[in-house]
This record gives sequence, C-alpha cells and structure tokens, in this order.
Amino acid sequence: MAFAHYMLAVPVKPLNHPKISALKSSFSHSHSLCFASSSHRSKSPNLSILPTFRKIGHKAKSKPQESEVNLAADAFTNFKHLLLPITDRKPYLSEGTRQAVATTAALAKKYGADITVVVIDERQKESLPEHETQLSSIRWHLSEGGFEEFKLLERLGEGNKSTAIIGEVADDLNLDLVVISMEAIHSKHVDANLLAEFIPCPVVLLPL
Repeated sequence: MAFAHYMLAVPVKPLNHPKISALKSSFSHSHSLCFASSSHRSKSPNLSILPTFRKIGHKAKSKPQESEVNLAADAFTNFKHLLLPITDRKPYLSEGTRQAVATTAALAKKYGADITVVVIDERQKESLPEHETQLSSIRWHLSEGGFEEFKLLERLGEGNKSTAIIGEVADDLNLDLVVISMEAIHSKHVDANLLAEFIPCPVVLLPL
C-alpha cells in the first residue's frame, strides 16, 4: 500500500528540540516526509501539529474495511448492463468483433444482463453503403448467442475519438462493463491510453 506524503513546515535554522527529535525517530523508513522551509514563519515550531501527524500516519497503515473489499468484488460480478462498441469497418464483421459479440452475449446470459451496442464510425451514414449489412450481421451474431433484443445506438460522422464516445455512452447509460477486442486497439480505432481516462466502468479487452 502506498503511504501518503506529508508536508511539514520547519524553520530555516535547525533546532535541537527534544520533541522534534522524537517525531523524526517515531516514523519508520516506510513514511516519506517532505520538509519545506519558510522565512515568514516563527522561529519556534508549532508543536500542536504532532498529534495530527501521528493520527494520520495510523490511518495510512489501516487495512481496507471488509465492506469496501466486498463492494469492489461486487463491481466485477454484478453486471446488469453491458456495452458492446463496434468500430469494425467490415460489413460481415472481423474475427475480433465476432469474438467480442459472442463474449458479450455469453456474459449477459450468465449475469442476466442487458446489452447495448454502439456502432461508431467517423464517416457519415450516407457514405457507408454497407452499413445496413453490418447491422444485420450484428443482429445475427447476437441472436446466435441468444439475444434477439438489445439496444442499438449509432454514433456516425461526429468527428470524436471512438474512445471518448465509448466513455460518454458508458457514463450516460450508467453501464457496468465494456467488452472490446484488442483488434480495435491494434487497428487504432480505440486508443488504449485513453481507456482509463474516458471509460468509467470495468473494461474487458479480448486477446486475438
């Protein structure tokens, strides 16, 4: 566990005060104390801060509460609404996209969750002659996984990064999990470096 870095203001001239020496010796090497000097402070150190340091240090060492651990575990098991982003350009879907569709369907069936599909393309719908074919492919593959009903969103020609759009949809719909194939990252359709910044829920990255 990382410990907090505490800021302690001390006088410019070192003082051999017995309580200051006791403070230095009471902290183990695992604590990192950052000292800052200031010419505007009194030459006499403010010793009333010592109990505060001891109290904060004790909290930094404390273990996570059991309820916090259970809450984190529940976040990875209680999936009620899954997001399947489609950034694939192929009308009959690539291997990575088909894998993501099958995985999303399997997870949704396991947890009794709903599925939202968001189709993302930087081009306008009018310039996508095989767009309807792609939508039919998505419906077919989800039906193969046992899902005839799902929510379909189209975010076309907006000029935004796909990762930002995925994060926006996940946030707006308060989704629990995003399933993405690594193929989307390798093809540069999704920026892996931005996933943590834009996506507010757990993400499953499927290897090829």
